[in-house]
Amino acid sequence: MSRTIAVTPETVPAASQPTLGAFTKNIGFTPNMMTAFAQSPIAFNAWATLLGGLSKALDVKTRDSIGLAVSEVNGCDYCLTVHSFTAEHMAKLPADEIILARKGHASDPKRDAAVQFARKVIVTRGKVSDADLKAVRDLGYTDANIMEIVALVAMYSLTNFFNNVFDPEQDFPAVTPAGAI
Repeated sequence: MSRTIAVTPETVPAASQPTLGAFTKNIGFTPNMMTAFAQSPIAFNAWATLLGGLSKALDVKTRDSIGLAVSEVNGCDYCLTVHSFTAEHMAKLPADEIILARKGHASDPKRDAAVQFARKVIVTRGKVSDADLKAVRDLGYTDANIMEIVALVAMYSLTNFFNNVFDPEQDFPAVTPAGAI
């Protein structure tokens, strides 16, 4: 049960309206997370700007796999449903790849290195080892790419924390609980 009141078209703050409207237009409906998040134009628009900028980082399969790995570690059921849906429908990841990503892996060696590194960043709170950096660099990631991975971890953690705190109603298909994968 949601722990905050979602905005309605009549109550959405004016400064959140353009961002919320753009999301609704792009995805065809307004997710419950966004109607809750839109209460704070400052936080909502900052997140949307970060999301827009990071949508150019790496490739969609890697971004969605990182989102799944981070959401699994952070125990965010809402984000796991969203990322599972987008990974399947937008990134075209098969179900077994979605499960692998939730476990911090991927079948593609380069994507696997990024997902493993992202998982280590969240688990260690950024205190990764030299060997962790070497492993991701050895698979072809530049320091700029590694910075993008760290930024993606932070962005996904922001929505994980938001959703864990406010618990918006699920509006994407349910996924297998973490303990069952």
